[in-house]
Amino acid sequence: MLTCFVVQGFGKKTDFTDGRVLDLDASYMVIKTAVEAAGLKCIRADEIQHSGTIDLPMYQQLLQAELVIADLSTYNVNAAFELGVRYGLRPHATIIIAEEGFKNPFDVGHIVIRRYKHLGEDIGIKEARRFSEDLKKAIGEIIAEPRTDSPVYTFLHWLKPPEDAQSKAAPVSASTAQAVTVGAQGFVQINPQGVEVGSGGQTAKVALDAALERIAAGDFVTACPLLEEVYKKRTHDSFVVQQLALATYKAKQPTPEAALFKAKKILEELSPMTTNDPETLGLWGAIHKRLWELRHQQSDLNESVAAYERGFYVKQDYYNGINLAFLLNLRGLMALKAGQRNEGIADTILARRIRQDVIRYTEPTLTTDVTDEKRYWAVATLWEAAVGLGNSVEAQKWEKQARALKVPGWMVESTERQIGTIQTTLAEITQLSAQ
Repeated sequence: MLTCFVVQGFGKKTDFTDGRVLDLDASYMVIKTAVEAAGLKCIRADEIQHSGTIDLPMYQQLLQAELVIADLSTYNVNAAFELGVRYGLRPHATIIIAEEGFKNPFDVGHIVIRRYKHLGEDIGIKEARRFSEDLKKAIGEIIAEPRTDSPVYTFLHWLKPPEDAQSKAAPVSASTAQAVTVGAQGFVQINPQGVEVGSGGQTAKVALDAALERIAAGDFVTACPLLEEVYKKRTHDSFVVQQLALATYKAKQPTPEAALFKAKKILEELSPMTTNDPETLGLWGAIHKRLWELRHQQSDLNESVAAYERGFYVKQDYYNGINLAFLLNLRGLMALKAGQRNEGIADTILARRIRQDVIRYTEPTLTTDVTDEKRYWAVATLWEAAVGLGNSVEAQKWEKQARALKVPGWMVESTERQIGTIQTTLAEITQLSAQ
């Protein structure tokens, strides 16, 4: 069977040109559907079973795969590099795709890029169907009649590709591996192309999918060791680091405070003090918010406010925004209690303005086709924002919609708890401001 190697990032990645977060795993599932429908085997780097670094099997796939699809969405530098390597190795059978928000750099301005559209973090059903059919058709045409699509071989037409790229190519597959030795570290395998693969361990994608399922189920304790294994295979991948930090502080092991400090240490790899990644900033804000709840240290509260604030202005999203408004009210109340009237009033006014912006950014997201759980958080945010603004009519409307959605009870309880705190905080602020 012919092989298609997909060059793409993993998990949720941020497009730093506009702050949007794209779920590249959702994109991959659409790509894989199209590739398999066209009769090819589809594989991404995180699906290759290997030991050591991924470099050798990755380069072999770029050389030997009969088709390569490179997704440049979020301006992924690694994907662009691997695309360049593929163009240097093979004159044809390379497809470039990108999310519609991708702006062509000059050097690829004349190359055909097939576009798809994300709705929020995911791809809508209709768009997934359209793009899958379009990609399937393109694959069929390219495989049936290969044409030079590499700019390297187009402009340097006298070049000849490596011989075994076409005459001796065979897809790299752990399933074809042949055992050749048993060393001190255990069972080692070498497949016919000389790629060392693992000894029965699961691929990074399998382990990550299992970990994400555990996180979705609220089983953070089980998710942690799975993510630690994935991290060994995908060191420095921002999505893996973010999920490991999340699961670590949610697991609360061995104590809630110890777990928060461990998660903080994990997240420091992504430079949260200077990053513009809203996902990293949201996690950094959440960790310090919980540290403040445990220790009531002003430095934790200030750090949380700074993180949510930067994340909100970069992404203009409701998660960072609604948490920022909540913490500004808490900090404003502390300032008023300390006799710092101007500081307290400033934070209170800013919290109000943030909530107005949150409503403006959140309402349009309700038109997208999403699951009840994702819709709930948007509606719950509007409910909380309305309460914070003292708009009882809007609050009742959004509360009714939120309670009508079929979601786990803990989600509603979490919203009720935060709204209760807001109401108490705002009542105290009003009382102190009037004095």
